[in-house]
Amino acid sequence: MAAVNVDKFTEHLRNNADQTGYGNGRCAYFVRQALAAGGYEPASWPVHAKDWGPSLLRAGFKLVKVKSLSTFKPMKGDVAVIQATSHRKSGHIQGFDGRNWISDFVQRNGFWPGQEYRKETPAYVIYRP
Repeated sequence: MAAVNVDKFTEHLRNNADQTGYGNGRCAYFVRQALAAGGYEPASWPVHAKDWGPSLLRAGFKLVKVKSLSTFKPMKGDVAVIQATSHRKSGHIQGFDGRNWISDFVQRNGFWPGQEYRKETPAYVIYRP
């Protein structure tokens, strides 16, 4: 089990994300790069964002029980793995830098990365280092 340096992980996310609020479908790549910056380099990486749970557990992350997003208080370094929507078959992955959820862009509108996710509210799991 590898430990992830939360400060390096979140700094990399923040410094490399698109600041305009729009992603380009590369969330898994950006989170993978940030995890590597934080010291986690597994032998292989999942292709689809929705499949990242086991890799995060191997990196030393733990599952976080969330009763409601409206009352949940994320912590710096938390990672959310969100399942697919009707049009986004790979799902989504994002990290929390202490202020915002970030993937390949800074999600200034909160937890859900876009309108389709807010509307469909697919299943998600939060992992904490």
